[in-house]
Amino acid sequence: MVYGLYPEKSGVYVKKAMMFLLMMVIIIVVIPLLIVRSCSSEKSIVPGGNSASGMNIKMYLHTDEKVVEMPMEEYIMGVVAAEMPASFESEALKAQAVAARTYAYGRLEKIYTPKNDTHHGANICTDPGHCQAWISKENAMKKWGIFNASKNWSKISKAVNETKELIIVYEDRVVNPVFHSNSGGRTENSEDVWEGGAVPYLRSVESSGEGLTPEFETTVNMKIKEFTAKLKTEYPQVKLNEKDVLKDIKILDKTEGGRVKSIKVGNVTIKGTDFRSLFSLKSANFKIEKHEKDSIIITTYGNGHGVGMSQWGANYMAKSGGNYEEILKYYYKDVEISKISN
Repeated sequence: MVYGLYPEKSGVYVKKAMMFLLMMVIIIVVIPLLIVRSCSSEKSIVPGGNSASGMNIKMYLHTDEKVVEMPMEEYIMGVVAAEMPASFESEALKAQAVAARTYAYGRLEKIYTPKNDTHHGANICTDPGHCQAWISKENAMKKWGIFNASKNWSKISKAVNETKELIIVYEDRVVNPVFHSNSGGRTENSEDVWEGGAVPYLRSVESSGEGLTPEFETTVNMKIKEFTAKLKTEYPQVKLNEKDVLKDIKILDKTEGGRVKSIKVGNVTIKGTDFRSLFSLKSANFKIEKHEKDSIIITTYGNGHGVGMSQWGANYMAKSGGNYEEILKYYYKDVEISKISN
């Protein structure tokens, strides 16, 4: 061997070879390992990573009574498809996607939790009376029909993907971005609808363009005997003059959003939200009138609790040129749009 003839040179070559191998190990193995370790030492704010794409959410399907798990963004597509008409403007759909993601993230991170185990171990449920509505892609496409299914799902997917990771924060805290269908012209202050202190970002604002929507005004025609009987199921002590029922009904005060805050019926005073619930009204913005000798008409304006973003109002803003960020910052006061990874 050549190296055997010149041992002193052989040692030099071996040393150089060893140094070369050591440098290669450092470059190929050690440096990447240090980079990975330095990244992973940072505290992640989401389970399984620090981006929305790495998140899974557990959802309780209330109709099927079972818990399923899926990627967050897939879940958000199902919420947008269930909560907002696909015919709405793209910027309104984006606003809905960001609000839905914020709502879900707040529950995933247990910032907002139910009092009881209504989610059966999941993070969120599909009951729109409690959380957000949700529909599977398969069922949504069936509902839309063969001519619109592909186009609608593509439109919703685009709105979700273009707002990926974005959530709403107030003073660096994740908000509780409640929303409703139609405010009836003005949204509500949170404390006028639910018990608890005022929420600074859930303030009453004018909501334009809702007057022409199909659910702006609805009426309920009811026999006076039926009206009285229903009242007595909840308030057995109520005394009402059925011969002149309107004389015994008086709206005592209203909220800033125009909804009934309290109403006196006979000898009983009832919260407007409780009256709405008792008679399954679209909203607490209502008036009661005599219809015929033995019946009354209850007319309601708007649809939903009225707090936070009005979906029809959001669509009107989008039609008027507003983008999703402007819509969200209008309905949720003094908030910022931030990335989950931030």
